[in-house]
Amino acid sequence: MDFDPHDPIIQLCIQGMQLEDTGDLKAAGKVFKHVWNDATNDFQKFLGAWFVARVATGIDDRVKWYKTALQLAAAINNDAVKAALSLLHTKMAECYESLGNTDETNKHRQLASASVIEPSDKGPFYHGTRADLKIGDLLMAGHLSNYHAGLVMNHVYFTAVVNGAGLAAALANGNGEQRVYIVEPAGSFEDDPNVTNKKFPGNPTRSYRTTKPLKITGELTNWQRLTPDQIKQWREKLANSKGEIIN
Repeated sequence: MDFDPHDPIIQLCIQGMQLEDTGDLKAAGKVFKHVWNDATNDFQKFLGAWFVARVATGIDDRVKWYKTALQLAAAINNDAVKAALSLLHTKMAECYESLGNTDETNKHRQLASASVIEPSDKGPFYHGTRADLKIGDLLMAGHLSNYHAGLVMNHVYFTAVVNGAGLAAALANGNGEQRVYIVEPAGSFEDDPNVTNKKFPGNPTRSYRTTKPLKITGELTNWQRLTPDQIKQWREKLANSKGEIIN
């Protein structure tokens, strides 16, 4: 299951989030209901349930939709969705606390803590850059960011989605050729907190970071490349982003 920003369901989610950002929760809720109704698989249903719950005004409705999202997450059983479990249980705890149900509140708080786990994604993994590297080279933390001037990175970032690495390569600083390398993490890694549970639930982009080296084991030449106009638009989004980088 690769995250595709051009997928019609994902586009509907983005449309709903844009309405949500303007404060029009009623209109956002209608769009998110379309996500639920138009979904053709469990992952899309999971997204629909999550978003409908998020903009629901009634506590009972919120509990119903978060519970549905949890049931779907259990059926899907992959790392992209597992990353949302802790937050889902936290949301359930908040709902039950509002309802005065102490037992359910405590149960979901405990489940939220127990759901924080290291990802078990087996890859293959990719790293996008404009640097000219060789097979066997190691990517290390402690270098300047490819995207934010003057920021020294405490982690090395990578993804299991080829086109995600291609996007990173397109947006990286420098005038070198866009490169997507196949990489192998030398140790444990974690979900990238800059994207996980930020817009979409969980980590659908399968984005990770590590303090350990990444070994380059190969290079790809075929991925969905952005047009110059798309690169310009993405760079403008990055420049205008007000979010703090978690490093």
